[in-house]
Amino acid sequence: MALATRTDRRPSFARTVWDSTVGKKTVMAVSGLIMLLYLVVHMIGNLKIFFGAGEFNHYAHWLRTVGEPFMHYEWTLWLVRIVLVVAVVAHATSAYQLSRRDIRARPGRYVHKKARASYATRTMRWGGVILGLFIVWHILDLTTGTVHPGGFQEGHPYQNVVDTFSTWYGNVVYIVAMLALGLHVRHGFWSAAQTLGVGSRTRDRALKTLANVLALLLTAGFIAVPVAVMTGVVS
Repeated sequence: MALATRTDRRPSFARTVWDSTVGKKTVMAVSGLIMLLYLVVHMIGNLKIFFGAGEFNHYAHWLRTVGEPFMHYEWTLWLVRIVLVVAVVAHATSAYQLSRRDIRARPGRYVHKKARASYATRTMRWGGVILGLFIVWHILDLTTGTVHPGGFQEGHPYQNVVDTFSTWYGNVVYIVAMLALGLHVRHGFWSAAQTLGVGSRTRDRALKTLANVLALLLTAGFIAVPVAVMTGVVS
């Protein structure tokens, strides 16, 4: 009598972690912090537009030559882009799966909604959708030039930015997205700290203050550019 062959395999450690709620929350927290770091650097770079076209265009060119001669032209930039794409996909996927898991766990609505839930908490999901759509529009506008108004000029980012924010819809899309970003960062930073075990009863107040400050600085820093174009400070 032939022995039965055991075909079932135990899932890998990575699969086990990913399938767990804690694992998904950890992936969401780490990917969120990676994107937050990028946003801080990106905002600082954007503010160079206030120093004139030469300074801003030179900065944009420098981004393509970072690491030379060890790294080839644009290799570092593409490496950053790949890391960001992975972070965005991991963040969105874990957020969606956690949301579906939460819905399955409570198929019926609560009789009483949590009164103390913040506006940012209640709008995290819609904020994520808005930011996802904005990323697509932003790339098509200022990276590929597909939807750029006024004729996209390769190698002239200063003029491309001015063109975009010289249109009413460019300003509306950007400002709405940055307000959504501020709310997302405000809640997400504190949540990531709790997930990664940084938060505690004594640190919660400091972490919430830091989250508020980061959200305010990022929102104000990004919105400053379209406002400057609208008011003629940058032209």
